[in-house]
Amino acid sequence: MHSSPSFALIGAALLSNLASGFSCNAPAPLPSSAFLRNSLPPSASCRKNSQNNKDIFHQRTTQDIFASSAHNSRVMVRGGSVGNTALSATSDAAPVGEDLNLTAGKVLASLWGAFGVVYILAKAIKRVLPIALEPFGKGEGVVPLTQFQLAAYVITCLWFAYVEGYKGFQLKFSPLVVSRSFTLGFSSPIHHLLLAPLYSMGLFHATKKRMIISWSVSTGVALIVAAVKRLPYPWRNIVDAGVVVGLSWGSISILGGYIISLATGIAPIDVDPALPEKKE
Repeated sequence: MHSSPSFALIGAALLSNLASGFSCNAPAPLPSSAFLRNSLPPSASCRKNSQNNKDIFHQRTTQDIFASSAHNSRVMVRGGSVGNTALSATSDAAPVGEDLNLTAGKVLASLWGAFGVVYILAKAIKRVLPIALEPFGKGEGVVPLTQFQLAAYVITCLWFAYVEGYKGFQLKFSPLVVSRSFTLGFSSPIHHLLLAPLYSMGLFHATKKRMIISWSVSTGVALIVAAVKRLPYPWRNIVDAGVVVGLSWGSISILGGYIISLATGIAPIDVDPALPEKKE
């Protein structure tokens, strides 16, 4: 009767091993007895299924790693395309500048249009610059700026550099001038060529919206200039200093944009020259 517990344990182990042969998702615990562990051979099907599960897990893990690596390592290449084909739609939608098809006539006409605008800005800078520098002169009757006024001078220059120079000129007005100037050529109407700077500014032969904006800005600037002239010293000088900074930034951005387009033969990207629709 002493062998009954041993036979019972052997029977339980056999049933457990038999059950594990049908399902090897979770291996059944072996009996704690050393005799039973040695007496029970491992299941060949369980070993095979376990090995297959390991191979499948390894294969899936490797695929996931490569997929994640390909997703996270999209290499940007020149022209806006990427190494991963998943971004082909995005690369197809990348902005591309229009080919200018430069000719001698187009270059000369655009040169007069763009540089004519720069000349207008340069004349305004030349007229206002002496007033802006007056507080730093050494002439008789010049009152030096206080610390508060000097701080206002610097802040005004920075404000005009960002608002007028960067946001107004570099991001909007300068690309428009360059883009419209390259729409001129020897075949353009004579008044377009003679008034090329005004044409490039969008003051005529433009969409209705563009002409409204251009004329409104020009009129507003004239009114502001008239109002600034009435300011007392040194506040007029402070405002004029900001105007000099803004106009200088605008002139440089027009020259830079024109030279880039002339060298590359490509119009400014995503800039609408705002030409009116042709009448049929």
